Amino acid sequence: MKRFEEQLFNQPYPGRTLIIGMNPSGNHYVQVYWIMGRSLNSRNRIFERDQSFVRNTAFDPSKMEDPSLIIYYPIKDTNGFHIISNGDQTETLYAGLRQGDSFEEALKSRAFEPDAPHFTPRITGITDTGSGMYGLSILKTRNNDPSVCIRNFYHYDGCIKGVGHCIHTYQGEEDGILRPFAGEPLEVPIFDSMEETANFYWNNLNKDNRISLLVKFIRKEDNYVEYKIVNKNER
Repeated sequence: MKRFEEQLFNQPYPGRTLIIGMNPSGNHYVQVYWIMGRSLNSRNRIFERDQSFVRNTAFDPSKMEDPSLIIYYPIKDTNGFHIISNGDQTETLYAGLRQGDSFEEALKSRAFEPDAPHFTPRITGITDTGSGMYGLSILKTRNNDPSVCIRNFYHYDGCIKGVGHCIHTYQGEEDGILRPFAGEPLEVPIFDSMEETANFYWNNLNKDNRISLLVKFIRKEDNYVEYKIVNKNER
């Protein structure tokens, strides 16, 4: 697992990141998501509960310049499918699953974000509590060339206790351009409690660029959901 520390903690800006897996006791499915930001607009955000979902919202609405691409629901669920994503493709997948589409079918209509020159990847995950399977997806350019969209999907037929699989948006930066995540999803640790899981990642992220982090625990026995949310900005 050591490779994850270099990519997530030793780089100042791995960007938005999601993790899916299971806690060591095997009694909870786990999802982790965090956002980072360098501009004032990106840093002016918090996570908040919206009934059973979670959304991004402006910490100070009077200072929000452009909500597109940064205000969305990263967490939703329907019929035992728990969605986690870094953008409004959450809504695409939510609607698709409700009409019987597969993970791949629902995301086929989407591509990377139109934020040239970075063309930020769209990263998405899904936990199927009915089968115990989960999947990850990344929609990205090849070396920031928007003429082609690469669609990678990763499926895990079962969980490894104490292990999560992780993808994030940025691999690094060259000449002022953020490069897309490359390679297989990382194997990363998950802990038995939401608090320990949240503290481990939050405390190791770059303190200037971290904005908000959430941990979602889904009890395997009955699908009961709990959240732990950490915001740099507190109301």
